[in-house]
Amino acid sequence: METAQQTPVPGTLSWKLSSHPITLLTFLFFRVSSLLVYLFGLRLFTSNFVLIFIITILLLATDFYYLKNIAGRRLVGLRWWNEVDTATGDSRWVFESADPEARTINPTDKRFFWIALYAQPVLWILLAVVALASLEFIWLTLVGECCLFIALVLTITNTLAFSRCDKFSQATGFASTAVYSSGLARNLAGGMMSSWFNRR
Repeated sequence: METAQQTPVPGTLSWKLSSHPITLLTFLFFRVSSLLVYLFGLRLFTSNFVLIFIITILLLATDFYYLKNIAGRRLVGLRWWNEVDTATGDSRWVFESADPEARTINPTDKRFFWIALYAQPVLWILLAVVALASLEFIWLTLVGECCLFIALVLTITNTLAFSRCDKFSQATGFASTAVYSSGLARNLAGGMMSSWFNRR
């Protein structure tokens, strides 16, 4: 008697459904590894605070770079960066999104991306609270004030930037349907999102 195989629903959290499985797995590895090193480094590998601190910071920096420049672009078609005007010294945020007509975003990649993006800052905040509640002041002093601060700055920066980038792409898509032949839609939406991002 043959059993019918169920086809996985698009958007299911299975890396096998990803359009870019290597990118997705690398992205998830960097997202999780810094948390694991912070949580278990002192207990399982070494009692050296400085070594755990350095490894955690290197993993966080690699995660920040990979997410900002590679994973965001390949998994959800979004990219952001900051430009500084050399004449005035003013900085402005630039948001870029892939053309939805030229490329469709895989629902599984999209779901993995946004869950991992929002979960990591929340987990770092919880780790800071746990370190305070368990009175691990030495570990909190070293990693909490430096490592946790750096972790929160890097993860929250990427989270806010990609959230604004996503809103920018939706605003651009909506505006371009009304005024699709000119660059007015992109400039208007980009200007609104940039000023909103700078206000926060």
